[in-house]
Amino acid sequence: MYKIVNLVTSTPEDDTHIETILEHLKVTYALDASIISHTTQNEQCSEDELFLLYLNDDEIKYFFQESLEKNLNIAILPKDDAPNALRNYSITKDTHKAIEDAFNPKLLSKIDLLQCNEVITFNRIVIGDMHDINKYDFNKESLFEKVKIFFSNLNNLKYKNYTLITSKESKIQVAASGITVLEHKIVSDKSTSTEELSIHNGKLNAFILAPTSLLSYIWYLIVIFFYQNVKLSSLPKSVGYIKTSKLSIASEKPIDFLLDGAWLSAKNVELEVLEDCLNVHLGKALEEKIQNDDKATEEKDTIKIASLPKDEVNNLLLEKSLPLFQKASDEEFKELFLVLRDSAKFSYIFLILMVLSTLLATTGLFANSAPVVIGAMILAPLMSPIISLSMGVVRAEKALLSQSLKTLSIGIGMALLASSFYAYIMPLEQITLEMQSRIHPTFLDLMVAIFAGIAGAYANSKTEIAKSLAGVAIAVALVPPLSVTGIGIGMLNVEVIYGSLLLFTTNLIGITLSAAFTFIVLGFAPVHRAKRGLLYTSILLAIIAIPLVSSFQTMVDKSHYIKRLSIYKTMHINNHKLQTAVVNMEIRGKELEIELEVISKNRFVLEDYSLIKDAIEKLLEREVSLKVVPKIVIE
Repeated sequence: MYKIVNLVTSTPEDDTHIETILEHLKVTYALDASIISHTTQNEQCSEDELFLLYLNDDEIKYFFQESLEKNLNIAILPKDDAPNALRNYSITKDTHKAIEDAFNPKLLSKIDLLQCNEVITFNRIVIGDMHDINKYDFNKESLFEKVKIFFSNLNNLKYKNYTLITSKESKIQVAASGITVLEHKIVSDKSTSTEELSIHNGKLNAFILAPTSLLSYIWYLIVIFFYQNVKLSSLPKSVGYIKTSKLSIASEKPIDFLLDGAWLSAKNVELEVLEDCLNVHLGKALEEKIQNDDKATEEKDTIKIASLPKDEVNNLLLEKSLPLFQKASDEEFKELFLVLRDSAKFSYIFLILMVLSTLLATTGLFANSAPVVIGAMILAPLMSPIISLSMGVVRAEKALLSQSLKTLSIGIGMALLASSFYAYIMPLEQITLEMQSRIHPTFLDLMVAIFAGIAGAYANSKTEIAKSLAGVAIAVALVPPLSVTGIGIGMLNVEVIYGSLLLFTTNLIGITLSAAFTFIVLGFAPVHRAKRGLLYTSILLAIIAIPLVSSFQTMVDKSHYIKRLSIYKTMHINNHKLQTAVVNMEIRGKELEIELEVISKNRFVLEDYSLIKDAIEKLLEREVSLKVVPKIVIE
């Protein structure tokens, strides 16, 4: 392939390694190589001439700089003081194999060079602190060391204001902890980044670390320290990404930065990629990558900074310590607040939907029809003013609180009036299964309300997922228990009124409190401003939770008893084989009421019932009131 070989070195000619290289070239390739200094000025050369570099990192950079636009064919030989060049171009540490790669035409590729303030960079430029995303040997750390560094980093997060300008003159102002810039990244088991970037797409890659809350920063550290799989397609939200051909980074004070491990300082950091500027033989490990890059199309600039701090959040991070929760920007808050303020307003549309959904739910409850009740859940407009109430609680907005409470009060009052009147004129008085399921609330119903409140607040704050609100409405089921309360009023049934009203109140307070906490976590309200509202709501929730916990414990006890009774699915009484099944169970004080279905081929006598009762009381170790439903099987 090559007829002329120049060994470029700063090492004396009588060095034994130089002699070994020359001997290998002569024996293997029948070539007598010329030895030249790396400072020699080379002109344009022929295609059959090769420059073998046996130099350290700085000397290779100098040679590259002097060889720009001269169309030289270059290969790098391994040398102990050239670790950055070897890593960047995947050069083997075996000299003979490196020479073999130098004569392999498939490994010859035009490469880009990254310049930082006109200085060639092999690996990366690091500004500030990227908190160990840059460490090549991080995977070698023990778990104890990782944990130690992890907690050390929690105390060392500092921000600095940077102004970034891309090749398209896009200007970005951001408060960041650190910025790392690289031209391309070779896959390495020693790196936390596993993304392959093009060797010659003419673009540099900048990663910006700027967590907006302590929680997001902790998640970033977990990803870096323990998960160790950072990809462009799934970067942590604390990290922004810019791909461009040029990038200018400036700050009010001089910028200290690392360039391939060496500390430098400058007022501005000017970065530029020189595209396809050198012909270099790369390492064997990059052969497939060279072929893929040759087929790649031209890439456009990419800017992914949506999750990075903006405007007033920038100032907050620069002036104060990192908040526990992220802070929403003024634009995000304004957009959400306008939506919630409209949702809090009373309107005739709200009133009509409220009455219709209540009447629909009441009809479904009397008909014992789950699909009809679900339809009423979707139609009900109660969720919107409740979410608005939550924002009023955390922001201490009196106008929003007042408007939300007014709308809710009218809606609840009209719903009770409509359902109670409907139940009063309805000739049916049977308590259906759909009604019964809403008059015995437990702690589980409170959990449903809490999760629904979180989902409701989150869906309202993210316009792209607002369509999920219908699912939230179905999950929490606000109108059906309210309709059951109205039915209880119409029937003058205190038990029905108490149970259903407790369920509705549970839903209302649970949603309000959990949605309020969600708005705090999402950064729409400071904790200090929400303290009073959260305190009052939490007290109400604690009071509501007392009967719910009690009913939940009853449910647990019933489940325990039913499980123990399962050993009596088959019983033998007076030489008769019986099959049993628990139809219903109620705990009333010290007495346990059990409705039991018993199947047998023989007739029952009173003694049989007494024996069954004694067996159950002995098993459960408590008094039992037994109601037996006998079934005789005739064959």
